[in-house]
Amino acid sequence: MTEDLRFNIGLKNLKKVDDKAGQNVIESLTGISEDIGRYIIEFAFGDIYERDVLDLKQREMITITSLLTQGDTSPQLDVHINGSLNVGLTREQIIETFIQAIPYVGFPKVLNAVTVAKKVFTDIDNNKI
Repeated sequence: MTEDLRFNIGLKNLKKVDDKAGQNVIESLTGISEDIGRYIIEFAFGDIYERDVLDLKQREMITITSLLTQGDTSPQLDVHINGSLNVGLTREQIIETFIQAIPYVGFPKVLNAVTVAKKVFTDIDNNKI
């Protein structure tokens, strides 16, 4: 597959999942590291998100869980919690995903993720997203 095809597939998937928030991440890299933005689009969204074994809801559930376990990923959690909602996860499923992680990563990381989710939900309710 050519780089251009990977890039175009990646843009399509980025739009489905993160739309404006994802594009904002890519644009934030302008002037400092356009290559990272291209890698995100080509590799993450062009190669990985395009695979057909998992659907976008499952991929986003895995993504928010992975971000939660790393800690200190609030900006990325913000984007992907919104993306999870965009692809059909409910607020309840997102919070339940975080609850499932408590025994494995502990309360502090889960509480941090819930705080980000609360902000995203509030922003949506107030039409800020």
